[in-house]
Amino acid sequence: MDELEKKIRGLYAGASPEVTDEDKRLVEEVMEQLDGGVLRVASPVDEGNWVVHEWVKQAILLYFKIRGMETCEAGVLEFHDKIPLKRDYASLGIRVVPHAVARYGAYIAPGAILMPSYVNIGARVGEGTMVDTWATVGSCAQIGNNVHLSGGVGIGGVLEPLQAAPVIIEDNCFIGSRSIIVEGALIEKGAVIGANVVITGSTRIVDVTKEQEVVYRGRVPAGSVVIPGSFTKTFPAGNYQVPCALIIGQRNSATDLKTSLNDVLREHNVAV
Repeated sequence: MDELEKKIRGLYAGASPEVTDEDKRLVEEVMEQLDGGVLRVASPVDEGNWVVHEWVKQAILLYFKIRGMETCEAGVLEFHDKIPLKRDYASLGIRVVPHAVARYGAYIAPGAILMPSYVNIGARVGEGTMVDTWATVGSCAQIGNNVHLSGGVGIGGVLEPLQAAPVIIEDNCFIGSRSIIVEGALIEKGAVIGANVVITGSTRIVDVTKEQEVVYRGRVPAGSVVIPGSFTKTFPAGNYQVPCALIIGQRNSATDLKTSLNDVLREHNVAV
C-alpha cells in the first residue's frame, strides 16, 4: 500500500509528463479498492480523532482526469457523466429503493439501505445505516454503522483542499430531517441531531446542560442531543440573532440504543 501511495502522489504531482496506461491502471486500482471498502478517505485513530488520507483524494481527482464522458442508461433514464454508477447491489447485500443513486467509488456496506437519495464518489456508508429519502451524502463523507440520515439531510462533501477533513458521522448517530452537516464537522458516536440543525466548521455548538455553558466548534461530543438555537450578536447595524446549535442533554448509553433514542426524543421534545 505504501508503494501504491507513493506512485499516486508522484502521478498527482506531475512526475510523469503524460498519463500512461500504467498510470491509469494504478488510479483504477485505487478506485476499485475504494469502491470495495478496502481503502477509505479518512480513518479513525482513536476516540474522536481521525486521519485524512490525502493520496486517496488525489487518486479520485486523477480518476476524473483519465475518464471521458460517457452515456449510460437505466431503463428510460439517461445519464451523461465521467463516473459510472455503482452496480450489483444484490450481491453486495444492499437494499436500494428507486431512485437512489450512488456513484462508483462510494463504499456502501452490507445491510445498508438507500431510500431515494444520492451518495457521491469517495463516500463511505456503514453497515445497517439508512440514507433516507432525498438525503445527500457528499463526496468523501464518512458515515458510520447503524446511522439514520433522515429525510432531506444534507451531508457536505469535499475533495479539495486535499488536507481538508470530510464530514464524519460516527456509529449509532441519528440525524434529524433537513439537518445540514458540512465543512468537515465531526458528529461523534451516538449523537442525536434534531430537525433543521445546521452544523458547519465554525458553528457555535453550545452545551447548556450545566450552569456554565461550554462551546464547541466543528464537533458534537458523543451521545449529545442537539437542537437548533440562536444567540445575539452585535453588528454595526445593531443586534441580530445568529443561528447556533444547543446541546440540551445526553443519550443514555446504558440502555438499548433504540429505546434510549425514543426516550431521549420524548424527554427533550426533539423534533426529527
